[in-house]
Amino acid sequence: MILGAGFGGLELATRLSEDLADEVEVTLIDQSDSFVFGFTKLDVLFGRRNLEDVRLPYRDIVKPSVEFRQETVLSIDPERKRVVTSGGEYEAEILVVALGADLAPEATPGLVESGYEFYSPQGAARAREALATFDGGAVVIAVLGGFFKCPPAPYESAFMLHDFLTQRGMRDACTIHLVTPMPKPIPVSDDVSNAILGLLDDRNIEHSHASWVTSLDPVAKVAHLEDGRALPFDLFLAVPVHRAPAVVVEAGLTEDGWVPVDAATFATRFPDVYAVGDVTSAPVPRAGVIAEGEASTVADVLLASIGGGPAPAPFPGEVICYIEMGGDTIGKVDVNFLSGPAPTARFTPPSLESAAEKREFAASRRRRWFGHE
Repeated sequence: MILGAGFGGLELATRLSEDLADEVEVTLIDQSDSFVFGFTKLDVLFGRRNLEDVRLPYRDIVKPSVEFRQETVLSIDPERKRVVTSGGEYEAEILVVALGADLAPEATPGLVESGYEFYSPQGAARAREALATFDGGAVVIAVLGGFFKCPPAPYESAFMLHDFLTQRGMRDACTIHLVTPMPKPIPVSDDVSNAILGLLDDRNIEHSHASWVTSLDPVAKVAHLEDGRALPFDLFLAVPVHRAPAVVVEAGLTEDGWVPVDAATFATRFPDVYAVGDVTSAPVPRAGVIAEGEASTVADVLLASIGGGPAPAPFPGEVICYIEMGGDTIGKVDVNFLSGPAPTARFTPPSLESAAEKREFAASRRRRWFGHE
């Protein structure tokens, strides 16, 4: 049983169908009726695509040994591997928790009343409506928690906002200020971080790193920072606080807010219970491509266990991250988090060629997971 049909759940279900279809029965559960690539939220935010255009219906999944059910997970008993959902009760022999991280805009006082989270598809659509009527002023883009999906996304949003305002002849009438608790854009690489900071400076985008927004004043339209500063805003775009889903916490799976796992196999402390993706405290960033790689490792572990093969290699933590950098160009970062004595990253400057690579990345997953051309 796989709980959650994001990058991790979809890849694991696909691998099990490919490699163990005759030996497993996979139940894939998600409360949504469709999958949305996380990076398409920026396309929605800036009006490149509509919300309906970016949805991939789960009903299109047709794979041997895999059954998708749209149900809400109500409780998890990891000791018995028993799951209760809005559709029934299940007892699995192997349970994989891939429920991701929930967004908690209510965790920052004043955000719901006076700002816009753009990290959910629906939130991006609401923020797009605000952008459509925005007539200039101070824009603050803020990361409101220490753990969040897709570390480059706040910078991507700043670059794309610069282009959006420039195309409308409004850039000179606006300021853009990016606030984040991260000490630098890509902590594992000074080269990549300096490249991103240079692009921010070239576009006159202010940035405050290692800074926390504690609350928003809806009346004064001011964001209060932990260091005592107050930033006025006319438009506040937020990466909200992330939390493990309540059902995962209530199951006793978490420690310090997230699910601890063996970083080599993604096994939890409960036998035959695994966890992948944003819900874990694995020592890697939270990102779809990371969750996909973790799921592939779990598939290798299960293939060895069920098929009796040799133990697989541990998760290497090698990923390619694409970064929107304005002007329809994409930068690329090749990162290795776990294979060496320290994480490494190599930056490829923004280009149209990398933009084409990112499009193919998305197309290949649509084909692989949903059978879409």
